[in-house]
Amino acid sequence: MDRLKGKVAVVTGAGLGLGRATALRMAEEGAAVAVLDMLEAEGAAVAQEIEAAGGRARSWRCDVSNETQVAKVIGEAAAHFGRIDVLVNNAGVSGANKPTHEITEAEWDFVQAINVKGVFFCTKHAIPHLKAAGGGAIVNLSSIYGLVGAPDVPPYHASKGAVRLMTKTDALLYAADKIRVNSIHPGFIWTPMVEHHLEALGDLDEGRKATDALHPLGHIGEPDDIAWGAVYLASDEAKFVTGAELVIDGGYTAR
Repeated sequence: MDRLKGKVAVVTGAGLGLGRATALRMAEEGAAVAVLDMLEAEGAAVAQEIEAAGGRARSWRCDVSNETQVAKVIGEAAAHFGRIDVLVNNAGVSGANKPTHEITEAEWDFVQAINVKGVFFCTKHAIPHLKAAGGGAIVNLSSIYGLVGAPDVPPYHASKGAVRLMTKTDALLYAADKIRVNSIHPGFIWTPMVEHHLEALGDLDEGRKATDALHPLGHIGEPDDIAWGAVYLASDEAKFVTGAELVIDGGYTAR
């Protein structure tokens, strides 16, 4: 229960899915949590759930693609909780699912603005607070598709490849400041994003069975599978881990 005791964590996209699970598990392990999401009601509900369980949390509406808003919210979170020790860059979108030659510039830019610039903006404005705290941890949510390719969703795959390399660059840039930066690479996890993706392809039940079969363990993952990985990377248990890729994918990329 005390793996993150005394730490303050900022989690983006924390209203649903992986972000929600990460915020809840980090609070369970003793962290105070700044819940950031565009979805105000969902973010507020997560913060309320944490507080009802005896934890500390507050929610903010935050569009991670807007640097002014990111700087303001991260500054407010640091002022509210007194420090920032952990940043989880989770907010993301999947975007248009069609071949590269059919994707518009606007469709491409929409995904990069959130999945890539969002990570950049949040990292940029969290770093001074992490330095002031004497170090800390950044956990970036990439994907198995930041490691391997697939014939679909080109903007998403490009964005997650970028996050993987941004992680390694920042791990090297800030190691001397005792700031560790690592990426998590989930396989398919049962979240609203994956559910909507499968619905768009046709029969949801058949889509889930087919997606289950992609993983050697025989099923897709649950949000907590990723959340516990984020807890580990944020904790002092991972004090010698930086620039690493934590793959949590049911064996998908082991082939």
